[in-house]
Amino acid sequence: MPIKLVAALLLTAVCAASAHAADVAAGKQKAELCVGCHGEGGISQTENIPSLAAQPDQFIQWQLVFFRAGTRKNEQMQPIVEQLNNDDIRNLGAYFASLAPPKNSDPDDDPDLSKKGAQAAAGRRCASCHTESYAGTKAVARIAGQREEYLLKALHDYKSGLRSGGGMAAMADVAYPLHEEEIVALAHYLAHL
Repeated sequence: MPIKLVAALLLTAVCAASAHAADVAAGKQKAELCVGCHGEGGISQTENIPSLAAQPDQFIQWQLVFFRAGTRKNEQMQPIVEQLNNDDIRNLGAYFASLAPPKNSDPDDDPDLSKKGAQAAAGRRCASCHTESYAGTKAVARIAGQREEYLLKALHDYKSGLRSGGGMAAMADVAYPLHEEEIVALAHYLAHL
């Protein structure tokens, strides 16, 4: 099936799901499937597993749709998303969006690296999609306060083409020219926001 057709079908499914009111309580109940990896309250304690707390509703929905359709691959996610219907996806999006964002309790042990990361974020115009506070919006991820090693992994995956992102694959285009020093600095800076 052509990628454009898959994307159109996915967009139709998400838009149709958006026409119904989401049920945060049902999302919380369904999120019990997520706790083992993504942590209580959507705050991951597991290396290379992202926190989902305070991610934008549409971002969560799109990622679940991408996993379910097989356009985003992950062995652990596949059996879980196969159990989800459109209502579940809509409810999970609303639930995770309703949670307080993760707070990095570790002090910034390298403020110079954070300064370089802030410069890289400004130079790469990260805020143009992720917002000035890096809290994300609509279908764009919250990256502020995300796990540092997960941000490293995600940036490396985008750079290598292993992960393309949503929309027009903007993240792959942004990450490809990044130098390793910029990736490390960006991950450190964003994790400590």
